[in-house]
This record gives sequence, structure tokens and C-alpha cells, in this order.
Amino acid sequence: MAKMHSRARGRSGSTKPAKKALPTWVRYSEKEVELLIGKLAKEGKMPSQIGLQLRDVYGIPDSQLITKKKITQILKEKDIAPKIPEDLRSLLKRSIQIRKHMESNKQDMTAIRGLRLIESKIRRLVKYYKAKNKLPKNWVYDPATVGIYLT
Repeated sequence: MAKMHSRARGRSGSTKPAKKALPTWVRYSEKEVELLIGKLAKEGKMPSQIGLQLRDVYGIPDSQLITKKKITQILKEKDIAPKIPEDLRSLLKRSIQIRKHMESNKQDMTAIRGLRLIESKIRRLVKYYKAKNKLPKNWVYDPATVGIYLT
């Protein structure tokens, strides 16, 4: 299947190993991993950044194998989960950056098209998250006030 807004086909990238067993060299317990996740979240890191930090700094290849829960589930239990899902948040940031660019470069047609594509992705994601009850039903994407959600 082709990607959403391009002529490219498929997705490239690495895949996780098929074997779902915890490596023997991991020395962290379930409680220690949950405490690390809580500590990193309080530092202001998003769930994907927490996973990267656990992998690169602490040598934990997959926190889900140890805790039997995803990082966002652990954050929800500790009441420190982000109010807006991470993928939607990054799209909102990109739309803000493009709008800021458009203020000084009004004739940039490529940026105008990029903004349209990003906003269509935002609308599609908002519709999905409202259906899954991850966003309130009255949440509306408004470019003028979107910066409030990102603080």
C-alpha cells in the first residue's frame, strides 16, 4: 500500500525480533523499570523518548517484556500521561512551525501544501482519537489556540 501523501510504496525500517523473550543480561526488575519510567516522565520526556532513553542509557531493550505493560499504560497508572497523544502532538508542533514560517514567507507554495497535508492528518487523527475516547468529544483543532495544548 502506498503512503498517505506521497507516491512512495510501503514502509522501510527495522522490525523487532520475532522472539518475545526477555534477554538474560537485563538486570532490572519490574518495579525498577516503572520507577525509571516515572522519573523520566517527570523530567518532561514523551513516551517514545523514554523508550529510547531506557534502551540507550539503561540497556533495557523492551520495557514491555519486563513490566507486561506499555509505557503509556504505566504513565496512566501514575497519572502523568500526556493529555494529547504523542503523534498528534508532534503534528500540532509541525503545523505551528509551518504557520510561523508562513508569516514571513507568504508566497511559499510548498509550505502551503505541506500545511494542508499536515492539517488533514491532524483532522484524521482527531477523528480517530475521539472515536477511541482518547480525546474529549468537544476537542477541536483550532490553529489560533493550538499552542495552549502543547504547554
